[in-house]
Amino acid sequence: MADLSKLKKNKLGSPPPLDEASQNLAAPEVAPAAPPEEARPRRDGRSARKTHRTLPFATRVSPDFDSRLRDIAEREGLLLVEVLERALEAYEAAK
Repeated sequence: MADLSKLKKNKLGSPPPLDEASQNLAAPEVAPAAPPEEARPRRDGRSARKTHRTLPFATRVSPDFDSRLRDIAEREGLLLVEVLERALEAYEAAK
């Protein structure tokens, strides 16, 4: 068993009197207000420098859709996001 008799007791000194102690435990817990989401720009330092696209976008697609999208991007020498942007433009133009 450990011998605790050699440990120094009260090496921090006596605690301050109660009237000198901080009252933070009695204060209400209030989190600081966060700025609205649109006020904080989301940044991606790696890709934003080259393409100026800063907002991450993730979704789940079928293997067939993924293959077709990647085939088009490779054939046209485009990024996947550029293929999606062109598809959105074509969809909006058709309406």
